[in-house]
Amino acid sequence: MRHDTPLSRFGFVFSRTARRWRRELDLRLAGIGMADATWPPLVHLSLSGGGISQKDLAERVGIDGSSLVRLLDILSERGLLERRPDPGDRRSRQLYLTPAGKAAVRRIEEVLERTEHEMLEDLGHDDLMRLLEAMDRIDRRIARMQQEER
Repeated sequence: MRHDTPLSRFGFVFSRTARRWRRELDLRLAGIGMADATWPPLVHLSLSGGGISQKDLAERVGIDGSSLVRLLDILSERGLLERRPDPGDRRSRQLYLTPAGKAAVRRIEEVLERTEHEMLEDLGHDDLMRLLEAMDRIDRRIARMQQEER
């Protein structure tokens, strides 16, 4: 495969950038005691408003349920989230952030905002908007492809 055309370079550059992006975020978040796998569930739980199932959270985070259960156990032991019975289904539990979990999310968001601002400082507003629009189109296309495969 040639690596001198935009199409042939895209996947490589995107993957490399995503790995570097995640590595930098993980390094910065480690400074506030958040391991690389523990912070995404907290942020997604916060964005959901709480009261979601483990299955829904796993889907939002993009990991399988068994991996999420281990992370939830760690976060629960740290007092950052709690599992409550689902009023509509006694067999199911819903997830909620504790006050300590909400405080942790605020610290995480501060680090994310500062770090992402620094990583994107070479892009102007218009460049960033075009990039976001392109990434959204790619994401929608991949989602359609995955739906068709099922």
